[in-house]
Amino acid sequence: MTEKRDEPAENISGGVQGGGAFATFDADAEGEPSTRAEAVVDELGAMYWRKAYGGQDGFECLVRTILSQNTSDKASQPAHDSLVTRYGPADELAENLAAAPQDELAETISSAGLYNQKSEVIVRTAAWVLDEYGSTEAFDRFVRESDPGVVRETLLSLKGVGPKTADCVLLFAGGRGGVFPVDTHVHRIARRMGLAPPDADHEDVREHLERDVPAEKCGFGHTAMIQFGREYCSARKPACLDGPEACPLYDHCERVGIDELAGDVVDPAAVVD
Repeated sequence: MTEKRDEPAENISGGVQGGGAFATFDADAEGEPSTRAEAVVDELGAMYWRKAYGGQDGFECLVRTILSQNTSDKASQPAHDSLVTRYGPADELAENLAAAPQDELAETISSAGLYNQKSEVIVRTAAWVLDEYGSTEAFDRFVRESDPGVVRETLLSLKGVGPKTADCVLLFAGGRGGVFPVDTHVHRIARRMGLAPPDADHEDVREHLERDVPAEKCGFGHTAMIQFGREYCSARKPACLDGPEACPLYDHCERVGIDELAGDVVDPAAVVD
């Protein structure tokens, strides 16, 4: 049983709405990590909150993740809040969005950027949910109870839903262990640290991380690696350029694509012969 507490403002999981709770395991009591990727995630777990995931409504989580595509949490969160206020409650969201005029929805979510494109995807997806499952609640049960592989394959069949979106729904709504969604931060950091090949695409990175990180650690590994990317391992100026002491994961990192002496930073794929 997990203990629920208020979460700090800097936690990027979405707070109570993120469905997070303290994870039940103690990484310190588990012995030495079996892979370098697990060691990295354990270090991240010491820096950020260890969490278990699940608990979001499936369709609302899908909509939230679509809104977050190609934009920041700061921009997408107000759009999500406005959408739910106008078209909620959560258990009737697909019904209400399927009937929503697209221009009205686009105006409602305008803070998220690409609002015309995202509103089209959301209305189309809501209509699909009703055609396939009959209601928002039935779709939520499908996400929560069906085989994860079937859920992922189904979500990926939808236009406008990619691997990261599908995996976020599995993690945050389905609460599935062993799911490590890969966004731009995770993709960059895993290759830069040498946890995946430098030229690995997003799916290759996901496969390496899900293979090498224990299932119960993948969820907080995902959210913590994003936060680490924002605070330390940015695309253009990673902390290691200020010296080894500036990055708490310096000793775990191969710094692929980083020339500390020259101060140059390139995408890890650029170093492949």
